[in-house]
Amino acid sequence: MIKPTVWIEAGVVIIYGSSLDAAPHSHQAIQVTWLQKNSLCKFNGKNIAELIIIDSKVEHQLHMSAGWILLIEPKSDLGRELSKLLAGQSFKTFSSTFSMTYKPLTRADDVGKFLTPLFKELNMTNQSLSASKSTVVDTRIQQLLSDLDQCLHGDCIKPSSWRAAEVAQQLALSESRFLHLFSEELGIAWRPYLLWRRIMCAIQALLNNVSATDAAHLAGFSDSAHLSRTFKNTFGMTIRQAHALFSKD
Repeated sequence: MIKPTVWIEAGVVIIYGSSLDAAPHSHQAIQVTWLQKNSLCKFNGKNIAELIIIDSKVEHQLHMSAGWILLIEPKSDLGRELSKLLAGQSFKTFSSTFSMTYKPLTRADDVGKFLTPLFKELNMTNQSLSASKSTVVDTRIQQLLSDLDQCLHGDCIKPSSWRAAEVAQQLALSESRFLHLFSEELGIAWRPYLLWRRIMCAIQALLNNVSATDAAHLAGFSDSAHLSRTFKNTFGMTIRQAHALFSKD
């Protein structure tokens, strides 16, 4: 069995895994599931052999023998392109003539180049290659997102202390104005967005071989049980399963 690989950047999480088995769950991200050649996938109890896109906040259950999972922030350029392809459907399958082979991803890899075959399969435009590019206009929100992105590169900024009132004060806004502006710019409220970013922070810590308990505290969860419950609700797996999946050893 090939060891899983995880690649995290602003706006996109790419996971390769084998024997992936998740309980019913939903999450903020748009999900793309791309099977490895000759692999099997069961989506909501039905066997599929095609590439599948699942919309944000749609509950689903996935069993996959081997392949790639992409989690995309809906308001990124790539997320908007995928939303157009869904055309209002909760999920959509696409016939695929190309099967991505396994390749361990590193920080030096160009995610756009890596995803080029996927974009070609979906007849997507070249603009979608900038998968992490934000469509946010307000410069204050842009800076806020840039600050949060520090966690993706190992410099955790303790997002547990980022209450809406504190962030609003830093941006010289009232709390109500900040919450409205953030939701308007990203299409998601601050609290669930920050929770998603905390999860990404915890995953990054696990990738750095931090214990589940320490990863939970770094990401602003009260303890590993709290983190595990959140993982279970979001990804359909416990933190113990996630640690086994994401650890490097």
